[in-house]
Amino acid sequence: MKKILIVLLVAIGFSNCRKDPSIVNHEEVEVQPDSMLGSGFYLLNEGNMGMNKASLDFYDFKTGVYKRNIYNEINPAATKELGDVGNDIQIYGAKLYAVINMSDKVEVLQAYTAKKIGQINIPNCRYVTFANGKAYVSSYAGIVGDANAPEGFIAEIDTASLQIIRKVTVGRQPEEMAVVNNKLYVANSGGYSPPNYERTVSVIDLATFKEAKRIDVAINLHHIKKDNYGNLFVTSRGDYYDIHSNLFVIDTRTDKVTDSFNIAAENIYIQGDSAYVYSVEWSYVTNDNVTSYALINVPEKQIISKNFIADSLQKQIKIPYGLAVNGTNGDIYVTDAKDYVTPGTVHCFDRAGRRRWSVTAGDIPAHFAFLP
Repeated sequence: MKKILIVLLVAIGFSNCRKDPSIVNHEEVEVQPDSMLGSGFYLLNEGNMGMNKASLDFYDFKTGVYKRNIYNEINPAATKELGDVGNDIQIYGAKLYAVINMSDKVEVLQAYTAKKIGQINIPNCRYVTFANGKAYVSSYAGIVGDANAPEGFIAEIDTASLQIIRKVTVGRQPEEMAVVNNKLYVANSGGYSPPNYERTVSVIDLATFKEAKRIDVAINLHHIKKDNYGNLFVTSRGDYYDIHSNLFVIDTRTDKVTDSFNIAAENIYIQGDSAYVYSVEWSYVTNDNVTSYALINVPEKQIISKNFIADSLQKQIKIPYGLAVNGTNGDIYVTDAKDYVTPGTVHCFDRAGRRRWSVTAGDIPAHFAFLP
């Protein structure tokens, strides 16, 4: 049984740091300690668009304590708190990078304290990845929902100075990125102008920071993950009508599509030789969601299971939204966004798909970043 502890910290001395003197105190939940797993993980809760409710949680493996909504307490001078729609979070070196989409910024925090170091202003920013001391952030460039928005861009950022060094134009509404052999691969979606979606992955030469080519894959691309064999796994969201979501493989030695799985794929997480995939596929034909799960053997490129968590437990998750796997013990973390406007849930399953624990998170829990 989890024990809820509401932390009542007095905000003495903070009232002069912001116009609104109230500080949102975090909540703590005792879950399960396991000091063998490392330090812990951050969870970025997206928060519904326009509500300024992005929030940051932290699960401490050593103490077993899950802390909800820690950002405001640690950074009381941030008058708008974390911001509007948390879209990605990653750790690189000693820094934690949180991409806040609608607030047009990347928050940079100290990795072990979550104290704000700086901020990088990038319009309609989406995802971040890293290579050779640089951060790369994808940007839609145009305003939200604009069907006539220009092509997007990738910003290259010096992680020491937190200054933008270079930019390169890619396809419309670029999403997630991956770096392989000094090439940056960018999934372009074109999601603002259906049915005229983009269908390519941009390939950027990092030395020149120019787009070398575009690889034709499928419409409305989203996630792109690299494996240990020189391949990229790319998800396509389809058109929500007749063209279904799918998962594709690109061989980066040839920059060609070599495989497709013909399974719905909303999100993917690769850990070692296993790729965990789930989908919540909406159809405007049926006006309903279809949820599915799959486990793929990465080197063989074969689906080995349609269930990486037990059937009975799948039915308890309304909208799977976030996904991560612990590289130490194989624990699987799946978040449930529920109705998108009330606090979601983080579920932890062991490598056999049996639930270990569950805990309430923020609104639309989505993105994980593990501390070593």
